[in-house]
Amino acid sequence: MRQEILINITTREIRVAFLENGVLQDLLIERMSRRGLIGNIYTGKVSRVLPGMQAAFVDIGIARTAFLHASDINRSNEGPAIDADGDESGIRDLLREGEEIPVQVLKDPIGTKGARLTTNITIPSRYMVLLPQGGKVGISSRIEDEAERARLKNLLEDLNPADTDYGYIIRTAAEGASSEAL
Repeated sequence: MRQEILINITTREIRVAFLENGVLQDLLIERMSRRGLIGNIYTGKVSRVLPGMQAAFVDIGIARTAFLHASDINRSNEGPAIDADGDESGIRDLLREGEEIPVQVLKDPIGTKGARLTTNITIPSRYMVLLPQGGKVGISSRIEDEAERARLKNLLEDLNPADTDYGYIIRTAAEGASSEAL
């Protein structure tokens, strides 16, 4: 199978085409005027914690501090924190001012509002989505053939190193894909 990546860069946009045996498989276009932050991953520094809003403002190196709500904080390693009253603990139990945390942008900044962040980081690719803090394996519900679902799950178990706690979501495009492609 012959694979090619064609890249065209101009002052206004970048175009990337992925070809297999001369047939277009994927096309990505990024326009400089519409360049956003969504999906970018940063190490942010917590600048302010607001218990009343159950949120924090995080400096990720752009003009305005970004917003991180308590519901967007990954608690997969310790589970939800419960205080003495039986309630989930507040933002102050999860974050401290000055703390550095890995974050991913969910929404671009708009007007006077900063970007919206999450600590539930995802890294998408053509066939899968990597969940570095996950641990679970999910398969697209659009893959209905049970034999194919089992094949993909077995392939993924063979590919995933035993000492990692990564999670994966197998995308619909992975149906019929080889282990090399995955």
